[in-house]
Amino acid sequence: MKIEAITLREIRMPLVHFFETSFGRTTERRILLMNLHTDGPEGWGECVAGEDPFYSEESVDTAWYAMEHYLAPAVLGKTVDKGSDVPPLLGKVRGHRMAKGALENAVWDAEAQQKQLPLWRLLGGTQTEIACGVSIGIQNSVEQLLDKIETELSAGYRRIKVKCKPGWDVNVFERIRARWPAIVLSCDANSAYTLDQIEHLKQFDRFNLLMIEQPLWHDDFYFHAHLQKQIKTSICLDEAVLNRRITQAAIELGACRIINVKVGRVGGFSEAVAVHDVAKNAGVPVWCGGMLETGIGRSHNIALSTLPNFTLPGDVSASKRYWKEDIIEPAVEVSPQGYIRVPETPGRGFKIKSDLIEKLTVRQKTLSEAPSA
Repeated sequence: MKIEAITLREIRMPLVHFFETSFGRTTERRILLMNLHTDGPEGWGECVAGEDPFYSEESVDTAWYAMEHYLAPAVLGKTVDKGSDVPPLLGKVRGHRMAKGALENAVWDAEAQQKQLPLWRLLGGTQTEIACGVSIGIQNSVEQLLDKIETELSAGYRRIKVKCKPGWDVNVFERIRARWPAIVLSCDANSAYTLDQIEHLKQFDRFNLLMIEQPLWHDDFYFHAHLQKQIKTSICLDEAVLNRRITQAAIELGACRIINVKVGRVGGFSEAVAVHDVAKNAGVPVWCGGMLETGIGRSHNIALSTLPNFTLPGDVSASKRYWKEDIIEPAVEVSPQGYIRVPETPGRGFKIKSDLIEKLTVRQKTLSEAPSA
């Protein structure tokens, strides 16, 4: 497959409902899409970087810059046989994992179409349906949160995750457990706590949580190991897990009992599969985290979630939870039992709504190989 051109697009999509974490509140998403043009099939990738460098050091604007000036030039004109050929071509550029992931994943998508295979089978997936949970942001009131939990449970979701931070944690968990003593419940701190709050975090143990996600510093797993030894609730690492080496080190230190795998955070499918394999070999379960993706990124998450060690419900939920109209068809749907059936069609398994993407585009640029002198 020769990579002939890459079209970058920024689209803007309002969320159906605001999403708030310890970082702040999001009401509209700026999203960077990448359309890969080859001498065969076209591939699509989505950069999951946020509007601001809060979750990670990347943002939509840094990703566009890295793609335009460094990543795209590294692959344009090259012939690749498979998606896993891409990371070595980008190795000279440090960081920018979410931008790299969008590019690599688009090649995997094109490869799957070329080989007439569903993307998930190409990745080595084995599960034909995936269990779904939801992530619910911080709300204006506890009552509003309880109403949203009721809605999601009625929709069949198999795990409820609530965002938390100091001042929005223990009292919230008490209200949830008073109403639903037995639901699968977890919380996500997005690094909102510090090690000197251990006594406060110990209070989480009485709520029978599946996990507490990344409670301490975003770039730490060493001090998470100290915390895990002192609390009963399982720690799940998210932001700190950037590659397979960190995964192995964190597990060996005892920093976590669960790992959240986000394909963009680790730089693409190749590294995501490697992180999955390290965790699987160590007996540590993984699940797929979400980044408020459109259907393109969501289809990639679905494919990844079919690997055998994705044994916990992930944040891969229905399109309608976030978007009035998604940019793929059919929209991603969750069964009343809380599962997504994995598509069997070649590639990502969902068609692109080109007209809608065009309508939502606020800037675009096509990059192609410079002609020979």
